[in-house]
Amino acid sequence: MTDTKRLEGRVALITGASHGIGCAVAKRFAAEGAHVIAVGRNVGALEELSDEVTDAGGKITLLPLDLTMFDKIDMLGPTIYERFGKLDIVVGNAGLLGEIAPVGHIDAQVFQNTYATNVTANFHLIRTTDKLLQLSDAGRAIFVTSNASAKGRAFWGLYASTKAALESLVLSYAQELEETKVKVNLINPGRIRTKMRAEAYPGEDPETLPTPESITDVFVDLAEATCTKHGEVVNAS
Repeated sequence: MTDTKRLEGRVALITGASHGIGCAVAKRFAAEGAHVIAVGRNVGALEELSDEVTDAGGKITLLPLDLTMFDKIDMLGPTIYERFGKLDIVVGNAGLLGEIAPVGHIDAQVFQNTYATNVTANFHLIRTTDKLLQLSDAGRAIFVTSNASAKGRAFWGLYASTKAALESLVLSYAQELEETKVKVNLINPGRIRTKMRAEAYPGEDPETLPTPESITDVFVDLAEATCTKHGEVVNAS
């Protein structure tokens, strides 16, 4: 029996791919046959990812990039089209926790940086890849949100509000593409063993949490050409 790879021949751009959920998704997408364009700030970690993917027979292109350099994001679409001629999947995963503090005490620069990474960078990502996704026979856009967006919670105003803003932006984008072949969704990972989780809950035992690898199935489901979900927030666990 032939082992069919679910993302065979697809080109997938993943932000925040140097660690955590993004890294796990990059490895899984490559294993499923996609050519992964891995975006991240940590060059060393990206190189380790590349070694692991290529050793396993996968295809990967590294793109070291600080997502707050919006002019660089704006060039992604044209650059990817020139190199690959298409883009089938976008995963907007990169994010910052920012600062857990009373709203009135949040450092102004931290506030701006967190919004820049969690919201504005994803706006530029949508803007630069939209035409490419619509050229695909089955364009798929997936963004990572959080339980924190659902309601106000003391000391979480910064991070929570960025995720609420991201959800609103992405769900609006999804409605605009109702009559196209592109499917746009968000994933809520839940409690996952990541560096960000450790920053938010330093007293928590990470061994009690699921690994990023354990939730990659839902990313593949939403990235597949056969996916019918659209304009949804999907819980990974």
